[in-house]
Amino acid sequence: MAKADPNRVLRLLPIVVGGLAGLLLLVNRLLTPQLLDSQARSDALGVILSAVLILTGLLWQQVQPRSPDAVTLTGKEGFELAPTLPEPVKIELAWASHLLLTNTVTRSLVVWYEGKVLLRRGILGANPEVKIGPILQRVLEKQRAVYLVALKIYPGKIEFDYLPENTQGVICQPIGKQGALILGANAPRSYTKQDETWIAGIAEKLDVTFSNYLH
Repeated sequence: MAKADPNRVLRLLPIVVGGLAGLLLLVNRLLTPQLLDSQARSDALGVILSAVLILTGLLWQQVQPRSPDAVTLTGKEGFELAPTLPEPVKIELAWASHLLLTNTVTRSLVVWYEGKVLLRRGILGANPEVKIGPILQRVLEKQRAVYLVALKIYPGKIEFDYLPENTQGVICQPIGKQGALILGANAPRSYTKQDETWIAGIAEKLDVTFSNYLH
């Protein structure tokens, strides 16, 4: 369900006030039998101010960022860890996933490493397995994260069938050369640059832990 924009009324206010002021000036001019020079100057100033208010409102409609539309992801909430993982790795994954789910727009996440799904948490997708598609393959080869700001517009979205089907945005963050941290958001264009930097730091920390305990 789309989230209402809390700033919509504020952005419309200058247009409404400017239009109302202009209408009142027009009515006042029509009802005035004899126009004085002082009133003509006041009317001209009032028209200018009304026009400025309307123009400001129109600019606000285009310039001020609107809150992205959020949806409720389809699927059941869960927390799945690979049972054979060493205890320090389980603790690290539980800690990292909790931080991401509570401090970013992430609603679903998957940790994939050396061909295995180590963790699924949040709203779980129907498919528990991760198959490498073109996007994930590029992330691993180039060792650079990919942020799909609005997943529905990308033809390659079909490779993320292990996330909820109505996931709005996805970040694929490499974990070294053997794995990836895949995050799904419930709103498009919702991760900030600070979020991306933080996610990259968590992935680096996971890479160190995996290198110590999974080899």
